[in-house]
Amino acid sequence: MAALIQSALVVGGGFSGMSAAIELRKRGIAVDLVEIDPDWRNYGAGISIGGPTLRAFRTLGILERFLEEGYACDGLDIYSPDGTLLTQVPTPRVAGEEVPGSGAVMRPVLAKILADATRASGTDVRLGCTLSALEQDADGVTVDFTDGTRRRYDLLIGADGLYSPMRERLLPDAPRPRYSGQGVWRAVLPRPASITCTMLWVGDHLKVGLNPVSRDEMYLFVNEDRPVNDFVAPEQFLSRLKGLLDAFSAPDVRHANEMLNEDSLVIFRPLEGLLVDRPWYRGRAVLIGDAVHATTPHLASGACIGIEDAIVLAEELDTASSLAAALDSFQQRRWERCRMVVENSMRLGEIEINGGDKGEHMRIMHASFAALAQPI
Repeated sequence: MAALIQSALVVGGGFSGMSAAIELRKRGIAVDLVEIDPDWRNYGAGISIGGPTLRAFRTLGILERFLEEGYACDGLDIYSPDGTLLTQVPTPRVAGEEVPGSGAVMRPVLAKILADATRASGTDVRLGCTLSALEQDADGVTVDFTDGTRRRYDLLIGADGLYSPMRERLLPDAPRPRYSGQGVWRAVLPRPASITCTMLWVGDHLKVGLNPVSRDEMYLFVNEDRPVNDFVAPEQFLSRLKGLLDAFSAPDVRHANEMLNEDSLVIFRPLEGLLVDRPWYRGRAVLIGDAVHATTPHLASGACIGIEDAIVLAEELDTASSLAAALDSFQQRRWERCRMVVENSMRLGEIEINGGDKGEHMRIMHASFAALAQPI
């Protein structure tokens, strides 16, 4: 059967966009990727990932390098503020019996791994450039770029994130990102030998986590209930974070607090979510990743479902009878899984904010992880 498309444009050089480029190039499709940031930067400290993300890394062909440069482990331990163990959540080994069920990595490290794989795939990467206009017809998409060039493609993939300009173009009536009532603080610290898996300490209106990101480093994250999404000046980040940690007497948290300093790369951001109802495409242009389903980090699955989008889209382009059928099947396969992650993550945040039923919180986490372990 002849290939449905010969060429594609990916708008956005984040995790989802790079994954789409890699998977399409495997199928012999010519791919251009444009990224508006001329330095192709990725901000942030660490990113927690689960077994389904590791499975996706295996599909992309980057699992081995992740295991060398990131950190993989099994299980999630949850404690009270004083360090009493409350429960242990298993993380199934869905990427293979030899691959642990969870892990973490520095965001810039993962971005570099994916960027190297994207370039190695033969994708034409154009930095400091993005789309300025598009025209669709029955046979393709003609795109004008900010560098003054014009090109034509069989498919356009919008992977330009939470505040997606592509979403504004294609789905102008789509909802806007919604503030969750929580913010997250992140920092990078040396990893003591005792920190070997993901650890959470759950207090009133605060949740502290430590997660190894390499042999030598770990990242600290703190979810804080914040009824008002007010601005926090960067010069206050370190002192504000240390003040929040003072509420926890657990030895590992106290030690992390003592290690925090001006070199700890402390950052803060409000937590926002977004779920765009179907359809996620218009004609020959489709949206993936955070552009249509951005989630808070309570299930450590935001990057996962965006990367999975890319894998599923490429699979459907391989097997469908028409482009419209491929895009329809893509969103049908993705909708329930992505809805579950976004809505369950938001519900976990609501329970934390309202001091709700901890039993419900644990049931949602266990059920969500079990669902994510299923094939995509």
